[in-house]
Amino acid sequence: MNNTEPLLAWYATLTPDTVGRAGQFYAADAQFRDPFNEVDGVAAIEAILRHMFVHTEQPRFIIGERVVQGDQAFVTWLFAFHLRGVPYQISGGSHLRFNADGLVFMHRDYWDAAEELLEKLPLIGAPIRWLRGRFRVPLPDAATRGRKA
Repeated sequence: MNNTEPLLAWYATLTPDTVGRAGQFYAADAQFRDPFNEVDGVAAIEAILRHMFVHTEQPRFIIGERVVQGDQAFVTWLFAFHLRGVPYQISGGSHLRFNADGLVFMHRDYWDAAEELLEKLPLIGAPIRWLRGRFRVPLPDAATRGRKA
């Protein structure tokens, strides 16, 4: 059993006032991991979400595709927000596993922190873009689908 759709509806409409509803979707001992955090428990997950609202402006999740199979799901999403008035978007995905009660006991977010966030920041971005360029294989334009080599 899983509660993928109610969970995704909650994320799509998440506000500082609704963060406290996490316990309706997550098991008490749920594990959450993303590129910056690895925590256990509903209180820690709520702390991450509250931190998001404090340190970003106008954050919101735009839910994309979902693949649901038995007690697990994989969901793609776009996280849109502003930092100091500048808009950013992060594309990512979440692997969710549900317990017998339909609550998430494992939530793992997958997204490239360097590409999706760090290289877009003013001071940090330049060295990361340079490093990516050093490791990128030079290919003809047709093979790069319009991306810079």
